[in-house]
Amino acid sequence: MYEPNVVGDWQEYDDEHAGLRIRVHGLEKAEPPRGRDDAAEGLIYFRFRVTIENRTTEHFGIHLEDGQLDIRIGTDGESAFLDWRNSQFIEGFDVYPLRRATAVLFAAAPESGLSHVDIQVQLKVDDEWTERYLWSGGIGLHEPAVGVGARPESAADGLAAQVISFLEREAGQGPAS
Repeated sequence: MYEPNVVGDWQEYDDEHAGLRIRVHGLEKAEPPRGRDDAAEGLIYFRFRVTIENRTTEHFGIHLEDGQLDIRIGTDGESAFLDWRNSQFIEGFDVYPLRRATAVLFAAAPESGLSHVDIQVQLKVDDEWTERYLWSGGIGLHEPAVGVGARPESAADGLAAQVISFLEREAGQGPAS
């Protein structure tokens, strides 16, 4: 079964792009540097980074722009607004051996969906499309400390509740004493 990466994890490429790896990281609330887009009125801005690292002995031409990213928020996977005016993409950059290139991207969405953010990236390397990869994370997942068996009030349907439920099930299946 295919499982998404967690925001911050590296994803290695295989086959013709072996030695190249990518990650989505730095997911956080942040205001855009050139001002808010009118289309994002009433939405909360967030920023994330996409870093490509070359661990081979040859260089690769990297291309990453707005059409190669899909950002979904909330449990229903609604589309987030990608602010291409404020984002810094990677357009035709040669990543030489043992070097990295990073795109800084700004998006906006309703605050209620930010606890579950999915970011899908399909990189273009030397004019060839790579496989799509998915990263999952969230903003605002830090909840007050919760004792075993207790439930946070507002996390009934959130990621935190799912994690707590999983840990409780695992704890209950431990070795018998």
